Amino acid sequence: MIVAILIGCEVGFWLLLGLGLASRYLWNRRKLSTALLLSVPLLDVILLVAAVIDMRGGATADFRHGLAAAYLAYSIVFGHRTVRWADAKFHHRFADGPPPWKPPAGGMPRARYEWGIWLRIVLAYGIAFLIVLALVWLVNAPTRTEPLITFMFGLLKVPLIALLWPLSYTLWPRKIESSRS
Repeated sequence: MIVAILIGCEVGFWLLLGLGLASRYLWNRRKLSTALLLSVPLLDVILLVAAVIDMRGGATADFRHGLAAAYLAYSIVFGHRTVRWADAKFHHRFADGPPPWKPPAGGMPRARYEWGIWLRIVLAYGIAFLIVLALVWLVNAPTRTEPLITFMFGLLKVPLIALLWPLSYTLWPRKIESSRS
C-alpha cells in the first residue's frame, strides 16, 4: 500500500506543479494556479499519514515508511525553492519571462552558495529524523519501529556525501573568467 501511495504522491507532485504553472502562464487562471501550487505539500502529509496508519495497523516499519518522513522534510526545506525554480523555468520557456537565475559560476560566491545548499540538506535530515522519532512515538511499538531508526542512520550518508560539493568549491574554487575591455 505504501509503495503505491509513494508513487502516487511523486506523480501527483509533478502533476500538480505542472498544472499549477500551466494554469498561471498558459491559461491565465491565477487563483487556480495558486490553489494547485499550495496543495503540493499536502501530498507529503497524505503520504506520512498513510505511513502512520499502515504502521499502527500492525505493519513493521521499513525504508518506505522512512522515505515518507524524508519526503515531508524535503518539502519543508526545499519545496518552496523547487516550486520557485520550476516557476522561473516555465515562465521563461512558455511566457517570455526573464531567464532563470543561475548560481554563481565560481569563486567564493559559488562556495557560499554550495554551503547554503548543504546546510539545507542537513536541516532536511534533522527534520526527517524528528518526524521519524514522532512516528516511533505514535506507533509505540519499538520492535516494529526499530527499522526506522536504522533507516535514518543509513540516510546520514546523504549529508555526508553532499559535503563533498561545498568542500570542493571551498578548497579548489573554480576561477571566474573576467571580461577584458
